[in-house]
Amino acid sequence: MKIDVLTLFPDMFQGFLTESIIKRAIQKGKVNIEIHNIRDYSFDKHKRVDDYQIGGGEGMVLMPEPIFNAVDSLKKENSKIILLTPQGTVYNSKKAYEFSKFEHLIIICGHYEGFDERIRTLADYEISIGDFVLTGGEIPSMLVIDSVVRLIDGVLRKESHQNDSFNNNLLDYPVYTKPNEFRGMKVPDVLLSGHHKNIDDWRHTEQIKRTEKRRPDLLEKE
Repeated sequence: MKIDVLTLFPDMFQGFLTESIIKRAIQKGKVNIEIHNIRDYSFDKHKRVDDYQIGGGEGMVLMPEPIFNAVDSLKKENSKIILLTPQGTVYNSKKAYEFSKFEHLIIICGHYEGFDERIRTLADYEISIGDFVLTGGEIPSMLVIDSVVRLIDGVLRKESHQNDSFNNNLLDYPVYTKPNEFRGMKVPDVLLSGHHKNIDDWRHTEQIKRTEKRRPDLLEKE
């Protein structure tokens, strides 16, 4: 997979791309991630990328020309363009699986007061990470990339994400490690039994119980 990110703050991605699973996925050749400074696509002599709102109003707005120039330069026949905006569809596990099947993603990070409305015409998807506003789309883009890359074949073992929270509209089951008892809290006996069917049944039951208690809205989606 190829992922291109359009941002005004490329330095924010340095640590993100050089640690943990993302770093290993890049090293293994499972994903190629390139960060592009939107200012590099501005033809203005001062590399200007924003301007005041037409009609008045607070805050600066990203201009269409640099974004269109960047997309024109990067887009291929198989590209899917994601625009990060609080007004978009709320991101979830289903979308992560969908995006992980694509060959090329172009992610546009908004900033300032917003972006020129005409930039929306570029997007195949408008994505929000929740009902709140951040200073820019850089952190949301990292969230999307992290959730997608871990699902690419060969990055993790499939068993590592098949029982993730939100798969089948259920939260994940409780997990334990050594010691078997800690400060009076014991690992459930069934997990020590070695009986795999009983363990699987217990885990599924716990998923349902946990979802009913913490996220009953997920069960309503079934």
